Amino acid sequence: GVGKQMMKFLDLKKVNDAHGAEISEAIQRVLDSGWYLLGQEGQAFEKEFADFCGANHCLGVANGLDALILILMGYRELGIMQEGDEVIVPANTYIASILAISRAGLKPVLVEPDERTYNIDPTLIEAALTERTKAIMAVHLYGQCADMTPICAIAKKHGLKVIEDAAQAHAATYKGSRTGALGDAAGFSFYPGKNLGALGDGGAVTTSDDQLADAIKALRNYGSHEKYHNKYKGMNSRLDEIQAAILRVKLKYLDEDTDKRRKVAEAYLSGLSSQPFITPLGAGLGLPHVADYGTTAWHLFVIRHPQRDVLAEHLRQAGIQTMIHYPIPPHQQVAYPELAGLALPLTEAIHQEVLSLPISPVMAAADVEQVLTQLRKFD
Repeated sequence: GVGKQMMKFLDLKKVNDAHGAEISEAIQRVLDSGWYLLGQEGQAFEKEFADFCGANHCLGVANGLDALILILMGYRELGIMQEGDEVIVPANTYIASILAISRAGLKPVLVEPDERTYNIDPTLIEAALTERTKAIMAVHLYGQCADMTPICAIAKKHGLKVIEDAAQAHAATYKGSRTGALGDAAGFSFYPGKNLGALGDGGAVTTSDDQLADAIKALRNYGSHEKYHNKYKGMNSRLDEIQAAILRVKLKYLDEDTDKRRKVAEAYLSGLSSQPFITPLGAGLGLPHVADYGTTAWHLFVIRHPQRDVLAEHLRQAGIQTMIHYPIPPHQQVAYPELAGLALPLTEAIHQEVLSLPISPVMAAADVEQVLTQLRKFD
């Protein structure tokens, strides 16, 4: 007979089909306007997303990596940072966080995570500071906010900037405030698979710093505020009108879609809570820990298992697609020989044990049940 359909890790077509008619209408609106870059759709999206986050400014850019690079370039142009200055960054993150620091001519200084939240451990930050440290990049990994109160307190004490890498955390909250307004500036990605995803690449910077916003506005557009007058050595990194129009549609449903993700996550958590769960790495099935200081956006639902690869294969055989976020830690990537000597045992252990289960706003309850059944069979 016909092999049964594989359960996709993320059914993006289904996610976008949910808003299909409105997306088509948005694209048509741009076609009718005859304007494709830095126009009304982009400005409207910037205002709506800034309001959503609770920030004064939003600047649409080409992708999430550029958003982070532009924040750091902006600080360099304002004289707040200079070449070779250091930025504290979690060791346990996607490579983009670290690439942004390198691209801006700065030096990443890696700090181990809290093993429960996978986010940077604030108690380890001060030991990593030097006289060259200028910023802390807080990554809200998997959609859960880093613990911002102690991070911001350390930053204030030492005169550092706090930059949020919120690429996975649109709509997550920390003590009642949303990501994008928890530090001095934030970078977002609208990669199609994100919780607020475009139909192509896209990104944004949010900030309430007027000077930084003004600098980034020029930097993203060849370093020019006024055509053919270049104040900075800028780049070309702009959110196009079609993507902005699509994002405006999807932003209206972001809170609702986040609630749907939360329901999937809650079903997983309650369905697995009876499983043997031992906190230290290397023992039993590790479930996501939801910190009590906020709400997670549940971009990813990540479990941990010492037999991760065997478990992934078991699920694949059962017709369930999983992913690993991420298999190789940044300090072990070929691109970073200068980090190769670092010993980051917790980050390394996490990369060997994590497995991401399917989660999305369009995931059916029956699919969740099927995943749970297979997980119970494995243990």
